[in-house]
Amino acid sequence: MIGPVETGLKLHAPSNTGFWRQSNETWEQGEPCEMPRGHEHYPYPRSHESGTVEKRLTFAYGRTLVTSRIIVFVSLAILAAILIVFTSSPISAILGLTALLAAYLVLFAISPLLTQHWITRSRVILRQGWYFRAMIPFSSIDVLVAADDAGAFRTPLGISRPFGQPVLFVTGGRTNLMRVRLRSPRRFWQAFGLSATEIVFDVTDRDGFLAAFEERRRLLPPVQSNRARAELGD
Repeated sequence: MIGPVETGLKLHAPSNTGFWRQSNETWEQGEPCEMPRGHEHYPYPRSHESGTVEKRLTFAYGRTLVTSRIIVFVSLAILAAILIVFTSSPISAILGLTALLAAYLVLFAISPLLTQHWITRSRVILRQGWYFRAMIPFSSIDVLVAADDAGAFRTPLGISRPFGQPVLFVTGGRTNLMRVRLRSPRRFWQAFGLSATEIVFDVTDRDGFLAAFEERRRLLPPVQSNRARAELGD
């Protein structure tokens, strides 16, 4: 009968303090393996190391325009109610007038509350309600500064392009005004096809808007802003 054979192989339980290596017939514990500081392993890159930039920043504008339009709507509604009560208007006329008032309220008073100005990775997008949207690539902007010289009483509300002035106003309020000067004139169908070299608009956080624009313009490579259809990258 064959007895048990002693092989001389000794096994030791693994430890978390180092690694194990084989030497001849025994396993010996080596020196602990330490990662250098500052080189820890993470399964995913941390946000401050990945270099990613938020795709879109939003900035609200003033609500003075909305307030004035609501007042206009209420005045028109009262006038329409008086006409309906004291005149024998047909049902079709009443329904048509009601539809016009409702369309005015939704398009010009409610929709401006649902939109904001945007700064993406390569362009500024100015919006006002569902009736105005202008995409301006960084490469098309010559200067974007605070418009402290624009007087509050001389600044129209809404979408306005005064005759004789190559300036388009896209304002919801008369404070915290901004001025963007374009490198070349641009036509806007919302201003009856008239061209403009400057756009005046307002934001509630003017300092934040300027800081975000300068930061993103500095991070954008020059070739990226000038490439064909660069705006599709946002």
